[in-house]
Amino acid sequence: MWSNCSRRQAEVAHHPLMPHLVVSISGHGYGHVAQVAPVLNQLHRRMPQLRLTVRSSVPPSYLRSRIQAPFAYLQSEGDIGMVMSSALDIDIEHSRAAYRSFHQDWEARTVAEARLLHGLGADMVLSNVGYLPLAGAKLAGIPNAALCSLNWFDIYHHYCGDDHIAAQIHECYAGADAFLRATPGMAMAYLPNLVVIPPVATVGLNRRAELDRQLGISKKLVLVSMGGIQSRLPIEHWPHIDGVRWLVQENWQVEHPDAITIESLPMSFSDLLASSDALLCKPGYGSFVEAAASGTPVLYVSRADWPESPVLAEWLRQHGLCREISRVSLYRGDFAGALSEICNTPHPEPMIPDGARLAAGWITERLKK
Repeated sequence: MWSNCSRRQAEVAHHPLMPHLVVSISGHGYGHVAQVAPVLNQLHRRMPQLRLTVRSSVPPSYLRSRIQAPFAYLQSEGDIGMVMSSALDIDIEHSRAAYRSFHQDWEARTVAEARLLHGLGADMVLSNVGYLPLAGAKLAGIPNAALCSLNWFDIYHHYCGDDHIAAQIHECYAGADAFLRATPGMAMAYLPNLVVIPPVATVGLNRRAELDRQLGISKKLVLVSMGGIQSRLPIEHWPHIDGVRWLVQENWQVEHPDAITIESLPMSFSDLLASSDALLCKPGYGSFVEAAASGTPVLYVSRADWPESPVLAEWLRQHGLCREISRVSLYRGDFAGALSEICNTPHPEPMIPDGARLAAGWITERLKK
């Protein structure tokens, strides 16, 4: 059961005197990690003795780059999310099939989840935003809460309709002790346990002078990120834009004279974001809120079909600096005008996120009961 964690981690996870929080984090993009990590870091500062077990399909190396507290890791495919054919496209039919399989013999699956959580000795379960851990925790009598800006009931209902699967998902979220809905987020007014919290974000340090010295250049730096979804942009076909360099992830294997790999730069993603002239991304909670908190302008690609997008975009227009570009422009690299405009527009004051502190306080109170 304790795959990918050391003997020492396993020993810590089973220490009988420490409260034990079991955290499930969706692997459907890195925005879920971006919401949970600041809360866990706040909890670690408040309760250094707190034991953490993180269940996720996100690679542990990435989790450790974001979560400052020690934790045991359990590989887990705890939720479906939606099956993606690219960073921007939903495969609806494969998503429906995946949900049908996931919900087959739902009662037995919930019982197995409750047994697993009981075996871990969980004192509380926090989920972003898989619903099976919430159902299992409720069945096992373990305090539990969801934390996210969206939920899979709304997403499933939007793409797949209203059926018995939607009803089961809704029941899981509504039956949790609380749903801590991060701002900006989907309305979820139908949830009786909704607790709205302020924005949650890791705020990076602006280390631009250090970055310029290392690179030996004085250019506009544009951080390119598609939020952890396994899809790449055809940057090798983008035209040269005078005075601009693209910061891209190494596994895209981009062959472009203006591309610089993120991994070659000795700083965290959050610090790179705070040090860049602009962020180029798809609509996503982590990208938008961290950019607003860092004062970094955003170019984002249109994604009208994703039901969370309008909420995120409206919030960013109010609290940050952003411009929307078309998918065609993104793939062609045809957005020099929009990039120049946002880079030369006066930047608003960075937004100060306070959601992690409040969420950590809420969780701390329940762990102490």
